[in-house]
Amino acid sequence: MDKKQEYVKRAYRALHNAADMHYFGIKIEQSDLAIGVDLSSYSDSLIPLCRQELQQRRQQLENYIKIHEEFLTSLVPINLLPGAPDIAAKMAWAAVRAGVGPMAAVAGAIAQAVGEVLTPRCQEYIVENGGDIYIKTLRPRRVAVFAGNSPFSYRIAIRINPEESPLSICTSSGTVGPSLSLGYADAVVVKASEGALADAVATAAANRIQHESDLIKAIDYVKTISGVTGLLCIKNDKMATWGAIEIEPITGKTKNADR
Repeated sequence: MDKKQEYVKRAYRALHNAADMHYFGIKIEQSDLAIGVDLSSYSDSLIPLCRQELQQRRQQLENYIKIHEEFLTSLVPINLLPGAPDIAAKMAWAAVRAGVGPMAAVAGAIAQAVGEVLTPRCQEYIVENGGDIYIKTLRPRRVAVFAGNSPFSYRIAIRINPEESPLSICTSSGTVGPSLSLGYADAVVVKASEGALADAVATAAANRIQHESDLIKAIDYVKTISGVTGLLCIKNDKMATWGAIEIEPITGKTKNADR
């Protein structure tokens, strides 16, 4: 299976194997979420709860796009129409901060929205939406980095500490996955408290990477954006980091996506 096909089929989700978490999936049209919650907090009622939240947020966006088609297609920030739903406002705000179109923030915004529904009900959770994650944790966890054909792919992980969470970790790539990218980064991972911001900035940073020499250019860009706490960018066998990024090697036959 090639790297793009692996992403589309979400083969990496087989690596979600933290023993203290219960996993389930929610899929509505293009939205395909993998959710893990701590064993003590899990109940079957969480599945329809998350599905309802996802459906509601999708419906809000779909209804808004019917009256503001440019929101769907623009590759640059745009002004909202009066009465825009909250999720569209968060996406538009993030787009302005990052200098991209608002849909660049959609996956991160949805992951956070579903996570916030779980916040009062679960001690810990991980919501993953196509590589964009919103996490609340009480102990250190590792998020494996998938970077296509780069030798770093599944060989390194980003450590997430409890005091950082709830936290968004969003990834963009120009070589993996179906999302639009104007660059050729193998992976750009951004940490921020807001999911929409992490997603939009990851896209904008990845757009700036055409060659290995552009990694520092991406870091210089991200450093100017308030609210972003860390950045990892990868192109081929080169890697650069900035901010609160703790990298740990992944060894052994099982490369855990989170544990």
